Amino acid sequence: MRSPLLDTPGAVAAETPDADVAGHYGDPFAEQRAFLAGEAMVDRSNREVVRVSGPDRLSWLNSLSSQKLDDLKPGQATQTLLLDAQGRVEHHLTLVDDGEAVWAHVEPGTAAELVAFLDKMRFMLRVEVADVTADYAVVSVADAARLTPPAGAVPVGDDVLLPRELLADRLGGLKLAGLWAYEALRIESHRPRLGFDTDHKTIPHEVGWIGAALHLSKGCYKGQETVARVHNLGHPPRRLVFLHLDGSVDTLPKHGAPVVHDEVEVGFVGSSARHHELGPIALAVVKRTVPVDATLQAEGVAATQEVIVPPDAGRNVSIDPALRRRIR
Repeated sequence: MRSPLLDTPGAVAAETPDADVAGHYGDPFAEQRAFLAGEAMVDRSNREVVRVSGPDRLSWLNSLSSQKLDDLKPGQATQTLLLDAQGRVEHHLTLVDDGEAVWAHVEPGTAAELVAFLDKMRFMLRVEVADVTADYAVVSVADAARLTPPAGAVPVGDDVLLPRELLADRLGGLKLAGLWAYEALRIESHRPRLGFDTDHKTIPHEVGWIGAALHLSKGCYKGQETVARVHNLGHPPRRLVFLHLDGSVDTLPKHGAPVVHDEVEVGFVGSSARHHELGPIALAVVKRTVPVDATLQAEGVAATQEVIVPPDAGRNVSIDPALRRRIR
């Protein structure tokens, strides 16, 4: 669904699958700084929104997904995953319960498949699932606590689900920052994005979703055996890394481009961006055995690593929260 904010003077559309929103409005670095200062919002209205209502909603979603949701407090934002039987990630949801329904936003183009799966799993439970993308638009800010959302809006952490007719109002007149700004700051903060920093083989341990989107001590759900086996007995075969790219090269490595070490392909580039302070940066998934101090080549661009998921992840080794950057 094309955003009306793309008609703003200076707006330049982002790349697929985000072509329905603006990548930038003319000055990506200034937009990053304005976003961090709390002066701008990012239009992410190409993301899709699912609403789950009914008295059994939390216990039901708890039984299907990776996060502990049965005791989720109203207004508390969290993330959860739906895995296949082999523990591979199929869906990533950012969600909140408002006391009457769970609201979740997901990647563009994935809501129909998610809703179809959830409908199939309802059985006799008192739940209703609806795709409400046509009615709600996702926008993001650096600190939603500073804002008073308009009537009808649903805060989800630092995201807000706005009634679509209010999208052009810019959350009370905030400036606009493009998706390039949001993506650069997301990469800086080491947060993976489904379909960008994951592939069809990704398991949660590889990209650092343990804790943030997966609870290790909750009841059974599909894929839990793989999660438990990796956490208690083994290591994930790959690990997410943050890359500082050579700033003398004009181009950024594309999504899916090979990452090479000693002339051997060891992984792939996920997301890449230009950061207003750090310069060109990226997330990549590489083999666990790649030395953490090795210089890599990302589509021919020299890159040094910053550890996100350590090589010894699994076997009850947790990711040190200090390794995660925070948006300042």
